Amino acid sequence: ILPRAVLDAPRLGCLNVHGSLLPRWRGAAPVQRAILAGDRETGVGIMQMEAGLDTGPVLLEGRTPIDGKTTGGLTVELAARGANRMVQVLADPGAFPPVPQSETGLTYASKIDKSEARIDWNLSAVQVERMVRAFAPAPGAWFEVAGERVKLLSATALPPHISAHASAPGTVLDDSLTIACNPGAIRPLLVQRAGRGAMAVTELLRGFPIAAGERLG
Repeated sequence: ILPRAVLDAPRLGCLNVHGSLLPRWRGAAPVQRAILAGDRETGVGIMQMEAGLDTGPVLLEGRTPIDGKTTGGLTVELAARGANRMVQVLADPGAFPPVPQSETGLTYASKIDKSEARIDWNLSAVQVERMVRAFAPAPGAWFEVAGERVKLLSATALPPHISAHASAPGTVLDDSLTIACNPGAIRPLLVQRAGRGAMAVTELLRGFPIAAGERLG
């Protein structure tokens, strides 16, 4: 947020690259919030800055499907798209008249708190998988086992019947570290122990066995 004196100084005002399809996800963490919410697409916009938080009109926009992208990957993609569109606008400002944002569909993307990254196994497998992607690479969705924090950097959501409904959320279901959610289950693919690099689950389990039936925190 810039002071009024700065906003008024340039002849054509101040422009900003914002990583969402405004007015959805105004604020500090638009990429993470879009993934957490299960949005099917997001995008980037070149907007005219105002005194309000991401309230200004949009001059040029680009869209992209979210699919299974992580925050890291999606941020890189949106940064490239945003840079390209900013160059377009600066090359010919008169060709991109500002379009006021809609009054409907407004949401705010509040800053990510590190406490949000702890996995709640009472969530559905679909929601947990979104958490994993939204917090990759940082701060990293994590769970606790044997008093140690383990980050979950990549995972696959399994359908509801996998948890068999008899296993409490957070229970390890097999020797591949499949974990019961509510409903469904998560099959971790890439993990990271404290102070170590990212590794495949098979590598983790060779040196840090986690038995079926164990409850994760």
